Amino acid sequence: MTPLLILFGFPYNVAIGTDLLYAAVTKAGGVVSHQRLGTIHWRIAGYMALGSIPASISTAYILKEVFDSGNSYQHLMTSSLGLMLILTSTVLLFRKTITKKAHSDTNTAMHWTRANASIITFFMGIVLGVFVTLSSVGAGAIGTAILLILYPRLPALHIVGTDLSHAVPLTFIAGMSHLLLLGNVDFALLGCLLLGSLPAIHLGTKLASNLPDHYMQPILASVLMG
Repeated sequence: MTPLLILFGFPYNVAIGTDLLYAAVTKAGGVVSHQRLGTIHWRIAGYMALGSIPASISTAYILKEVFDSGNSYQHLMTSSLGLMLILTSTVLLFRKTITKKAHSDTNTAMHWTRANASIITFFMGIVLGVFVTLSSVGAGAIGTAILLILYPRLPALHIVGTDLSHAVPLTFIAGMSHLLLLGNVDFALLGCLLLGSLPAIHLGTKLASNLPDHYMQPILASVLMG
């Protein structure tokens, strides 16, 4: 969404701030569904949020204090957006490899990672908090990849549900930080996006459920990389 808004001529800071609130609203229904299914591990999501939410607020505050206007930190957002889009598309393309490595019992590094999963989850939350606030990208695919590596014994649906339960508060807090500290949210744009996308989400869900992952993931990754 953010690159599309930029291509349509919206300023980087407005595109990112608006997209964060848009993501929080559109993802919220998924959290309710996963909660009903019992596929959310709140303790894991909490460790990640302990790092990401303070980091998100701090990032927005630093932008406000250090830079004079949205134009003066555009280069920082441009670089962060490019990095996160490429990283997200790479994670999607190599998701099967990441999953296979995570389930490997012969990898010493993986043993150490699992033994310290809670601490690493917290620090990865900090990284996500900073870069999601700067780019609006990564709370989904990259968060999922982190959880796949750290908690390989969790079923895939639980990974998705737990990541989503963290992504919604993170994108909401990051979006509100952009709104209250930086003034980077366009409510008319947000309303138009929601008006068009909320009905389309139901159609997209039905279409996606009939397409195998080995078709969907390369398509999505190619779009993001482009």
